[in-house]
Amino acid sequence: MAIKDLTNKSAEELNQHLLDLRKEQFNLRMQKGAGQLNQPHQLRRVRRDIARTKFVLGGKK
Repeated sequence: MAIKDLTNKSAEELNQHLLDLRKEQFNLRMQKGAGQLNQPHQLRRVRRDIARTKFVLGGKK
């Protein structure tokens, strides 16, 4: 998700989005550990989305 999209969200929505990203990251890590991850680039995308969300959330405080 782009930073422009994240800046339009409220702090509550950003916290919920961050929680969803963390769950997705956990599921992808479990798939990788089991050898079932077909798209390894998804881990990098989720990690960067988490960083973007935290950056915007920190700016709102």
